Amino acid sequence: MSEAIRALGEPAAAEGSQPCEVDFDAVVKVYPGGVRALDRVDLRIAEGEYVTVTGPSGCGKSTMLHLAAALDVPTSGTVRIGGRDLSAIPDLSSFRRNQVGLIFQLHNLIPGQPIIANVEAVMFGTHRSGHERRNRAMELLARVDLAGREHRLPTQLSGGERQRVAIARALANEPRLLLADEPTGSLDPAAADLVLQLFERVRRRGVTIVMVTHDPGIARLADRTIYMREGRIVEPGL
Repeated sequence: MSEAIRALGEPAAAEGSQPCEVDFDAVVKVYPGGVRALDRVDLRIAEGEYVTVTGPSGCGKSTMLHLAAALDVPTSGTVRIGGRDLSAIPDLSSFRRNQVGLIFQLHNLIPGQPIIANVEAVMFGTHRSGHERRNRAMELLARVDLAGREHRLPTQLSGGERQRVAIARALANEPRLLLADEPTGSLDPAAADLVLQLFERVRRRGVTIVMVTHDPGIARLADRTIYMREGRIVEPGL
């Protein structure tokens, strides 16, 4: 793995010295049937930090990402992104499109559209012209080593290649916050290293990254790791 990636293990600046990008204040999430996915979670992630979240399956990691992405709402407590209370934002779709990049376990690609169209789709409604959207999509697909395959359908790609398309799509609008749920889980080691190097380049531009992972090697690359169990943060980070 490259030295640039290993540099992620260096400690971040003190949290109090930077604006708070992700702020969970006593957040509780209870699903129908009484399943308590998050139990009074307090979390502060500074702007530009790279944080990994780990813990056993079902401990609330993915729920935390969904709340930070404004894809769900807490049962109680407050979620703030960039200082804004998500419950007070009238147009959450616009917020997600312009502020947040999402990479989840399911690729959620449009099966009948070539992958370049999948990447372009998230840029509709932005200031970019059609020509700019196409060039941006081409550039990102090249970054994830898919140059020359832009017009293939998702069904013509491997699972790892589809995941790389999803990563390119998440970066299309230059988000300030990148949320990733096991983004390298379906990738071979070479492809995973390529993706992690891309994350490092994005992070060096000031993007905040929160990544769920079960891989302790990947977790150690971040500025700090948050450990969760039964809906609670059991260790805030090293």
